[in-house]
Amino acid sequence: MFRRPVLQVFHQFVRRESEIASSLVLERSLNRVQLLGRVGQDPVMRQVEGKNPVTIFSLATNEMWRSGESEVYQMGDVSQKTTWHRISVFRPGLRDVAYQYVKKGSRIYVEGKVDYGEYTDKNNVRRQATTIIAVNCC
Repeated sequence: MFRRPVLQVFHQFVRRESEIASSLVLERSLNRVQLLGRVGQDPVMRQVEGKNPVTIFSLATNEMWRSGESEVYQMGDVSQKTTWHRISVFRPGLRDVAYQYVKKGSRIYVEGKVDYGEYTDKNNVRRQATTIIAVNCC
């Protein structure tokens, strides 16, 4: 009489755990960014002791739109918003090409992924940084 409830609880637990495991295996996600813009500064190569070097540069993308009632006839004021992106290139071949050939003002295309990280600044304040990790560019 005690044995039956224990087996039922055990079977429910095993069933629940297997459902959770199977849902984790089947789930997919995507982290992809495509940017086309102008380089804001010449690339800089940095290396922290014990870690691989990285090439870093900034990229500006512009968004333009017309404000006003009649967009069909192209009347109204043109507004523009510039967004700056921090690009980091870790891949060895790509990192060297970006460092050598990308220059301030160049128009380039970057493919990569978004990375949110934290760092401590000179004043020991924790800051958050959004970076695009490039997997293809130039």
